[in-house]
Amino acid sequence: MHTTFTISTRGQGIYEFTRDVADWVRGDGVLTLFIRHTSASLLIQENADPEVKVDLVNYFSRLVPPSTDPSMSYLTHTYEGPDDMPAHIKASILPISLTIPVIGGRLALGTWQGIYLFEHRDRPHHREVVAKLIQG
Repeated sequence: MHTTFTISTRGQGIYEFTRDVADWVRGDGVLTLFIRHTSASLLIQENADPEVKVDLVNYFSRLVPPSTDPSMSYLTHTYEGPDDMPAHIKASILPISLTIPVIGGRLALGTWQGIYLFEHRDRPHHREVVAKLIQG
């Protein structure tokens, strides 16, 4: 089985789409999720306290600031805006694919785990995440 999820973002942030995936899976198997973009990432992260998402966004914004920040003056790929190359850097250090067991038609996630798209660009995007469930 395979499908593509489209997640609309409103700019930098972490967007949960666990329910969409959970509603789609069936049977037993291994699910792979893969994001088809170079400036966004995928995460499995806590879904109970929204402050976790805020802290993660703030941490990565501090770790990799916009290209207008003096500490980023070495960047050469800057013509697509001050958020572009930092978005590529974040996507290179965070996962772009996830593997999740599916047991009895349910994602084998922990109690507080959710599936998220981490948008690294400032403006809104429609991001595609390809899902492949290998049943068995």
